Amino acid sequence: MITIRYATMEDKPFWFSLDRHLPEPVFARKVAEGSAYVALMDGTPAGLLRYNLFWDNTPFCNLLMVKEGCRGLGLGTQLMTFWEKEMKTRGYGMVLTSTQADESAQHFYRKLGYRDCGSLTIDIPLCAQPMELFLLKPL
Repeated sequence: MITIRYATMEDKPFWFSLDRHLPEPVFARKVAEGSAYVALMDGTPAGLLRYNLFWDNTPFCNLLMVKEGCRGLGLGTQLMTFWEKEMKTRGYGMVLTSTQADESAQHFYRKLGYRDCGSLTIDIPLCAQPMELFLLKPL
């Protein structure tokens, strides 16, 4: 059974086992503002999603991650669906996300109805990474 709920401070060890990009003080803020979710499989944390507001007015999924061994079971889809419904309930007309061009997540998002809407190339030597693809979905 899959359950999705808002992240709490008690989720911190699980959260940081999957999310190595988020500074700890920002995690506390995300918990306080309700912009982080945890997916539980049979009561055990198995996935997470965090978002912010792009341009301060458009929901943007910053990270969707499912624990190794729990992938392919629908957790990612359920997390995205939960988040999209929450954003629609709050009155938003669309949501955004992104993924690197060399990652397979772009195919996952397209299957969920997201479409490409742009890209970003960072080629500064100390910060270089593959092209970032941006995707949007109307709600």
